[in-house]
Amino acid sequence: MSVTPDTAAVSQPTAAPPTRRASRLVGVDATRGLAVLGMIAVHSLNEYDDAGEPTWMFSLAAGRAAAIFAVLAGVSIAFISRRRRLHRGPEATGISASLAARAVVIGLIGLSLGYTDIEFGVVILTYYAVMFLLAIPLIYLSTRTLLVSTVAAGLLLPVLSQALLPHLPEFLDEQLSFGALFSDPLGVLSTLVFTGEFPALVWMTYVGAGLVVGRLTLTSIRVAAGLAGTGVALMLGSAVTSWALLNPFGGLEHLDATTDDDVIAELLAFGGDGTVPTTTWWWLAVDGPHTGTPLDLAATIGSTLAVLGVALLLGHVTRRYLALAVRVLFVPLAAVGSLSLTAYVGHIMFVNSDFDVYGPWSGYLRQVVVMIALAIVWKATAGRGPLEGLVTAVTSRVRRRTEDWARRRSAAHRPA
Repeated sequence: MSVTPDTAAVSQPTAAPPTRRASRLVGVDATRGLAVLGMIAVHSLNEYDDAGEPTWMFSLAAGRAAAIFAVLAGVSIAFISRRRRLHRGPEATGISASLAARAVVIGLIGLSLGYTDIEFGVVILTYYAVMFLLAIPLIYLSTRTLLVSTVAAGLLLPVLSQALLPHLPEFLDEQLSFGALFSDPLGVLSTLVFTGEFPALVWMTYVGAGLVVGRLTLTSIRVAAGLAGTGVALMLGSAVTSWALLNPFGGLEHLDATTDDDVIAELLAFGGDGTVPTTTWWWLAVDGPHTGTPLDLAATIGSTLAVLGVALLLGHVTRRYLALAVRVLFVPLAAVGSLSLTAYVGHIMFVNSDFDVYGPWSGYLRQVVVMIALAIVWKATAGRGPLEGLVTAVTSRVRRRTEDWARRRSAAHRPA
């Protein structure tokens, strides 16, 4: 899970006073906080009701919460790389090294949670670690090239994945851990990159989208409105396209001819586990959560942009009582969002402990209340969360030392 820099350090546009700029960019942390609550809901609440249909909360949060984290990971990388294309040099080398260090620390935290039960939620942090590593070359691309590459990735990487899946080992149906890494490193790598719940290859589309978004002037009301409008268009467009491909164009008939009816019904209603069956290319026409199809990526990127755009727009509210209402809404969400890594790890540890003796809704509400209260108090007194502080301390030191080394090396090779 990504760690957001202090909003004051991120806000570079000069059109508005610093306090106003910071308050608007609180929308980024608020969006992440909302995603934390959504992911907890997916892990803690029932997926289906008495009739066997998806619950409203599952339909709302499944796939979308995790996508928000991945897109905002890209936004954070854009902030770390100063919201611009980097060119070769000591600064770029230091930033690249810090991203690699971030990947290592987050990966180690993820593997440390390998003792937990996968039935209570797949730990996403190990997948994030791979995404941070794969994102390093992207910081050297221009924004236009990055945008084109992201669109191409969203269209082509699911196709590449679908072609490769039949030739890859089965995904590891267990939490990725140090034990799995040492006993089956190739299986772990294949799961992380291709076959797992959050396959890094396909999910780089989210990171690329986040990098593009992070380079925009997020304090601009026009940009915020554009994000919201683009997000809604992507959601509607993917839903209509999927329906058309599966119905008038006969996609469902091809699925029926190659796949068991129960598998089709479950995937269409509840989504997948990161991939779809390879029995027919028509599976790429579905847009369910965690299916990893082009339409799934478009829909979940769309929902992320819509939520982020609305959150940023709310930061522009100036009427006294409406602004107060926005602040009341944003304070708890932003507090949780700024401590998202700590909050996520705490949630995973709680649902796998003997302390979780509650029913779905009672347990979920208790987690939310305690998490919000602790996040507000911690943010007001200590600032960064404990795990966020660990990541920042390691990556900052790696960046400084790498930059110093790169400068010395550059000076040594400079002609006299």
